Amino acid sequence: MSQALPRIAVFGAGSIGGYLGGRLAPVADVTLIGRAKAMAVVQDDGVSVTGGSRPPRYVPASALRTATGPDAVAGADIVLITVKSADTVTAARDLAPHLDERTVVCSLQNGLHNAELLRAELPEHTVLAGMVPYNVVQTRPGHFHQGSEGALMLDDVPAARPLIATLAEADLAVQPHADMRGVQHAKLLMNLNNALNALSGLPLRTQLEQRSFRACLALCQREALAAFRAEGVEPAKLMPIPPALIPRLLRFPDAVFRRVARRILAIDPHARSSTWEDLQRGRVTEIDMLQGEVVAMATRHSLPAPASARVVELVKRAEKTPPDRRDTWTGPELLADLRAACR
Repeated sequence: MSQALPRIAVFGAGSIGGYLGGRLAPVADVTLIGRAKAMAVVQDDGVSVTGGSRPPRYVPASALRTATGPDAVAGADIVLITVKSADTVTAARDLAPHLDERTVVCSLQNGLHNAELLRAELPEHTVLAGMVPYNVVQTRPGHFHQGSEGALMLDDVPAARPLIATLAEADLAVQPHADMRGVQHAKLLMNLNNALNALSGLPLRTQLEQRSFRACLALCQREALAAFRAEGVEPAKLMPIPPALIPRLLRFPDAVFRRVARRILAIDPHARSSTWEDLQRGRVTEIDMLQGEVVAMATRHSLPAPASARVVELVKRAEKTPPDRRDTWTGPELLADLRAACR
């Protein structure tokens, strides 16, 4: 008698959730829960997932369940939370009445505090912290493309083992990690480029190949690293060089950077940041959980973070401007603006 597939619900099935749901569908009973318009596309056309050094995969509508309400998590073994960080508490409260006692909840969101917020709202449930290292963009409705590489990371605890096994069976690279707090701070350090990429209007690789844009990122990272030290947090080493040295690497001349930072530039030529995608779709961004987090942390310790504060200001201005009227910044323009903010 064959063993039943694990039941996995993806709550907040946007770009990351849709991609992971599509990859997991062959090895799990997957329910995507998201906006009505997005779920209607999946019901009609299924899901296509590409990138990540894996063959493209089409998942027909018949191989996925879809829903728009939190009651669809009833009976799930695992619930993956992929909503925007600002919606975490609301999501937890909506889900709470429908979760089985045995259900494991896993946050796969940007930001530092989502797992602890979920634990506070769902004290009877096991909540895992997770980290998605790669960029995913919805290239058109129902089509999700992974534009960069890396392994998913999850809390190294026994409750995570079934999810880790299922992800591995789906050919998704995954690593348990004992210090997810350090991992999330390291991810924030790299995610500080999300807003800069959105302001540039360029594909990620094109933007990162320009020294002036990298210098903007280095300014924000230096502020973040100072705030991390004040908080007593050591960001995990997720790259060959220590986090503290990344701002120095970013300032190398373009030709040198391309030689020594191949891993950073191992990005699909068409990949964009999630902040860029949010602005293009007219959605509120997660800037408060990116440079905004750095500003909040620095403020707690009476440290300056003027470059990060200026980026927050620019992104919030962009949120209020229609895409066809929104200015994009060249690297030299943005760097001059951030340096002026730092004076």
